[in-house]
Amino acid sequence: MNTPAPLSHLTLPVPAKLQALNDAPLEKAQELLSGLYEHSDWIAHQALTQRPFRSVAQLKAAMCAVLDGAGREAQLALVRAHPELAGKAMQSKNLTAESTNEQSKAGLTHCSAEEFEKIHQLNADYNQKFGWPFILAVRGPRGVGLHKKEIIAAFERRLQGHPDFELQECLRNIHRIVEIRLNDKFEMEPTTGHVVWDWHEALAQHSDPGFAELGQLTVTYLTQAHQACASDIRKRMQGCGFDDVHIDAVGNVVGRYHGHNNDAPILLTGSHFDTVRNGGKYDGRLGIFVPIACVDALHREGKRLPFGIEVIAFAEEEGQRYKATFLSAGAVTGDFKTEWLDQRDADGIAMRDAIEGAGHDVNTIARLARDPKKYLGFVEVHIEQGPVLNALNLPLGVVTSINASVRYVGAVVGTASHAGTTPMNRRQDAACAVAELALFMEQRALRDGDSVATIGQLHVPSGSVNVVPGRCDFSLDMRAPSDTQRDTLASDVLAEFNRICTRRGVHFTLEETMRAAAAPSDKAWQTRWENAVHALGLPVHRMTSGAGHDAMKMHEIMPQAMLFVRGENSGISHNPLESTTSDDMQRAIDAFGNLLSQLSLELT
Repeated sequence: MNTPAPLSHLTLPVPAKLQALNDAPLEKAQELLSGLYEHSDWIAHQALTQRPFRSVAQLKAAMCAVLDGAGREAQLALVRAHPELAGKAMQSKNLTAESTNEQSKAGLTHCSAEEFEKIHQLNADYNQKFGWPFILAVRGPRGVGLHKKEIIAAFERRLQGHPDFELQECLRNIHRIVEIRLNDKFEMEPTTGHVVWDWHEALAQHSDPGFAELGQLTVTYLTQAHQACASDIRKRMQGCGFDDVHIDAVGNVVGRYHGHNNDAPILLTGSHFDTVRNGGKYDGRLGIFVPIACVDALHREGKRLPFGIEVIAFAEEEGQRYKATFLSAGAVTGDFKTEWLDQRDADGIAMRDAIEGAGHDVNTIARLARDPKKYLGFVEVHIEQGPVLNALNLPLGVVTSINASVRYVGAVVGTASHAGTTPMNRRQDAACAVAELALFMEQRALRDGDSVATIGQLHVPSGSVNVVPGRCDFSLDMRAPSDTQRDTLASDVLAEFNRICTRRGVHFTLEETMRAAAAPSDKAWQTRWENAVHALGLPVHRMTSGAGHDAMKMHEIMPQAMLFVRGENSGISHNPLESTTSDDMQRAIDAFGNLLSQLSLELT
């Protein structure tokens, strides 16, 4: 089972309409692709030199490459060929049929007088600043149309952007517009992607008090919202045909779909469903719903595989309530530390009490450890949480390794004194010491090129506008592709921190709260993901993960590999703007299905 299945096994039939495009004379093929890029058919025409296409995704990737290589002036001409949103062309009914349909779906053809005036002013401001029209794929990530409030909010946000970035954002939105137009032309619909999109929306209805009222998504370990999410996921698994579904002693939701027999090996997969404060809807949850959708398809077809599938919706990964990072995956790997049960949250509630209050038995946690001999490996699908795939116009990326990381929390203690009477050379300013450290960390990480270092929390307790800070609490987060590189980075940072504090006459405390080793992908599993992506007609992009994932913990007991899915809005994550499209969800589902097909062939 160490050798991935032949790629030919994954080759799917070319859709009839795409085959017709492949077979058509050039002039007819050009006509078939007319209208994709606004008044700019040259892009599709140049892409046709790469026929035949095995998938519509491959066709789109070819057109993206044509535009990417065309240069800035050609790109600007394309952007300027687009009409303003709810602008004069729409009001005079001079839009192309495609633009009319898109603006109509977003309700822009039926704006109130006030809305027309607001959008008109935004158009004017945007054109004045950048010199081209604002471009937004108004049919949105699900293709049904954004709300006018969402459009106006995007307008206002992007007005603050840098011209170079904003041009690329316009081009990315144009490619999304083209993607939807391609679906229309080829009568394709990401049906399962839409379903999985809707599952995310439904689960996002649960949020912790204080955030729910503000329309923000926050789901913290074992709160009522968290338990409601677990209940919904359990019901979803049951409805999709899993044979066994339960919630375990740490709150993980576990679903098993049996193989041909009880002795069949098991593929383990999943991700987490807790969130950061005011986070996004897809971080973690995408990796739960993609395999559930694949099991649903197997169940509806009445199909069993030569291996079982176990999906774990991990209860906790973000470390928001307790300092026990990866506590859920730790229980599964047999590395749950009993002393964690005595940790207390900000309200003084011990983890033991939180777990028992949710109806779970802490005495059974040790039984959750999996026997790796029964498992083939662990795979995880995850939204990228970064800008790389978005910038490359690629929907999927194959992870080669998860970066090593280390975290600290600390405090600098100086002397609080009067801001007006204390000379600058007589101060023991705790906040300035941390600020100086932050600047050093930035430069030191840049020196490596692929390391990152962050002070994400910086707080002056009881700070006052006219008082030199006497104390500053802070956090440190450092990550690098290898353990050695991380350790060298951390050593340099801590040594400099000691020098800063000595020179400034302040002292500090520092506690290491998390250390995770780099988790390189298993080569065979990485190859299976690469085959799965290639079979979709997509370029295979290999990349490291700067973020930590449940796969890091599973790496300790079994081979693992991850698949990344492109994020919208420049790939932003841990943020309400975190987004992906139902088309990209569909591709992730199709890739996961391809991976299952490879395993089936290998084990038959």
